Amino acid sequence: MAKAVKINHVALIVSNLEEACEFYEKEMGLEPLPAFLFDYPTAFFKFNEEQQLHLTEWEDTYSFRGHVCVQVDDFNTIFYRMKELGVIDITPWGKVRQLPDGAMQMFVRDPSGNLVEISSAPGSQIAPEIFEDELYKAGIYVSGRNDFRGYKSADATLYHDRT
Repeated sequence: MAKAVKINHVALIVSNLEEACEFYEKEMGLEPLPAFLFDYPTAFFKFNEEQQLHLTEWEDTYSFRGHVCVQVDDFNTIFYRMKELGVIDITPWGKVRQLPDGAMQMFVRDPSGNLVEISSAPGSQIAPEIFEDELYKAGIYVSGRNDFRGYKSADATLYHDRT
């Protein structure tokens, strides 16, 4: 049986390609890459040597909770910038949190309304003021659904290579 081995790219549908490109390049620090010569508006961005973000403009319906998670190298700076922009969205998954593995987590909306989870690596230095901010809440998100199906563990992490 064949096995999926990694995520090559994530494609997000946007309502305005230029606004989305500016957000991902200027606010998220992603590097633009050449895209194929498609007959529709599209842009490719580089996360690292193996992963990309593809943006394409269509009139589609956007997901409320579905998201892509992006690890950042400086959670403090991006938290304050996203707060300044007013794009932190606590509605679908709750407030900014520190996960049990130590990673920080917040959700923001890009200019098209796509939900983007922003995460720090476990052990990253987090400004103490963030833990006092009105957008922060301790503990993991609780939906109140009390449906415990799935693969779960007290040792779960977003980062497989943590030590």
